Amino acid sequence: MSTLHKTDVAIIGAGPVGLFAVFQCGMLGFRCHVVDSLDAVGGQCVALYPEKPIYDIPGYPAIDAADLIVKLEQQAAPFAPVFHLGQQATGMERLPDGGGWRLTTSAGTVIEAGAVIIAAGAGAFGPNRPPIPGIEAYEGRSVHYMVKRREDFRGKRVVIAGGGDSAVDWALSLSEIARVMVVHRRPKFRAAFENVCRLEQLHAEGVLELVVPYQLQGLEGVDGRIEAVTVATLEGTVRRLEADALLAFFGLSTDLGPIAGWGLELERHHLAVDPASMVTSQPGIFAIGDVNAYPGKLKLILTGFAEAALAAHAIHPILRPDTALHFEYSTTRGVPGGVPA
Repeated sequence: MSTLHKTDVAIIGAGPVGLFAVFQCGMLGFRCHVVDSLDAVGGQCVALYPEKPIYDIPGYPAIDAADLIVKLEQQAAPFAPVFHLGQQATGMERLPDGGGWRLTTSAGTVIEAGAVIIAAGAGAFGPNRPPIPGIEAYEGRSVHYMVKRREDFRGKRVVIAGGGDSAVDWALSLSEIARVMVVHRRPKFRAAFENVCRLEQLHAEGVLELVVPYQLQGLEGVDGRIEAVTVATLEGTVRRLEADALLAFFGLSTDLGPIAGWGLELERHHLAVDPASMVTSQPGIFAIGDVNAYPGKLKLILTGFAEAALAAHAIHPILRPDTALHFEYSTTRGVPGGVPA
């Protein structure tokens, strides 16, 4: 049986940009319900790199992704958002009176709102799995596609596969506490120049090993615990790497899912928006963060924060058409109940 909720703004996505949209909407007096397919708030920050530092959040020279989410939750808390987690937004239709939208989810939740903000990041995401027979038996125990706790790998033999920033970043980090072997199909890495230089330096010093040019071939182990990773060159040379864990970083596959079927204008699998307001091709539906596209778009969290403010202010004349919006700085207005600790 479906459960009906009525609110001012429905937000799809509980990542950092979605959480900040709650704050921006709250400062204008709007109540928000938030839907996310994950079981916890935070989006990719929590699901993929909770312990990875972020360096371009204003006011924080460095802050771990998980800590950023905690701060954003605290910032949104005075406005009492209602979260619907572990359920995917599946349907969207205009209300019969034209005064808003009806959002439905995979759990049977129905949310009627005057406006909708889609802050779904890149959409539903999952790892690109290496084509290794039987790898599913090891996933979650000794084969991982993300690092949730760095300490889980202390003292272990870790094979890292991939040549991008994630692979290089975690190779540098884990080499401090584990024996690291980096497998890549070619000697060149697609990562920050300084980090690649550091990686090669650590290899020269014997701190970690670069296994190049090799590709993953197979796994050896029992009961979900790997004992070795076999790798091979294109010429057929095979090596056996004794290991306790495999970290495979081959990027993410993303999918807008049901959102792609809602009749919104798309631009290369992203939602096209007006950069002045973040409105999509459907009035009353807005898109912010990595899910949207417009000329000059920068895929940064801080860009998404600014887009959340633009969307909230563009929503005001929709929800309060008879009330003039008198812009106030937060230093003047404050927040309900003061600033949370």
